[in-house]
Amino acid sequence: MMHDFLIIGGGIAGVSAAARLSNLGSVLVLEAEAALAHHASGRSAALFEPRYGAPAVVGLSMASAAFFEAAPGVLSPRGLMLVAKAEAREAFERDVVAMEFTPISVEEARAIIPILNPETVALAGHATHAQDIDTDLLIQGFAREAKANGAQIVTRARVTAIHREGAGWRVETSEGSFTARMIVNAAGAWVDQIAVMAGVQPLGFTPYRRSMARIPAPGGHDVSRWPMLFGPGEDWYAKPDAGALIVSPAEEDLMEPHDAWADDMVLAEGLARYEEMVTEPVTRLISNWAGLRTFSPDRVLVIGRDVREPSFFWLAGQGGYGFQSCPAASQLAADLVGDRAPEIDADLVAQLSPARFG
Repeated sequence: MMHDFLIIGGGIAGVSAAARLSNLGSVLVLEAEAALAHHASGRSAALFEPRYGAPAVVGLSMASAAFFEAAPGVLSPRGLMLVAKAEAREAFERDVVAMEFTPISVEEARAIIPILNPETVALAGHATHAQDIDTDLLIQGFAREAKANGAQIVTRARVTAIHREGAGWRVETSEGSFTARMIVNAAGAWVDQIAVMAGVQPLGFTPYRRSMARIPAPGGHDVSRWPMLFGPGEDWYAKPDAGALIVSPAEEDLMEPHDAWADDMVLAEGLARYEEMVTEPVTRLISNWAGLRTFSPDRVLVIGRDVREPSFFWLAGQGGYGFQSCPAASQLAADLVGDRAPEIDADLVAQLSPARFG
């Protein structure tokens, strides 16, 4: 069967695109792993903070807000807190402006998160606009919509070769051979590798590792209502998760595409930065993991037809913004594929286009 759209990658980018494109034609999603969202999408901090990222990323995230507000149960209150030492005032003030924090006293901050150390925390800011994203609910909702419209999702289908064939493409995988009129490249850290297989010029995407550690609730506190906690310049963060706390060193270490794992030394350094700001030491880890956040050269998503090969569509470079931008990103993809006027403004469309790389 010749599909209209063959989507490579079953993370949030690929699955949300499948839901949108299934209204325009037949869709096949190929996922290399045994389940959807195995890599970056399954390892996300899962926060909707639309002010986070470069201006074009912020625009795309802001355009996603209406979808999230209308989706029952996908968002839940979380909030943000920024804390810093006195010597980090410059970085603290940049973050306050960029992410619209309200400065508060250390005493007010400790009333919200009682483990903050008054001997080291000199500056604090608070914001209520950030919300948790139920990532599983979001992914499964898009997958159900796609399947209801006839889309097929094939797992364990690692792409091994791609060939031009007549008016379309033949994609060879570990689960067999598939054909389609258009390829949608949503392969995360592997997007440039997929492009090379297809004979398309890669755009220079770079995957960076980010590690996470889950620790027990500090001091036995109920952390469920605590906001997500950041250091200045995002040099670490901590977030409540299922009765425990996730702590990340927020590193960006350049990696080759692979199934990432946490680096023990990097984790230790990040946990030390967190411990400096709190009164409760980290005595043990419940678990740890890592994911790859993949960026284009200008750290902005790439959404659009390849300049030289219009039947090859880029949906790539989500970085750390894939979940919070996916409603507008997938809608833009469908608008461009369907030759419809995009819902977002033309300037933003141009900032996301692969044409910006020449």
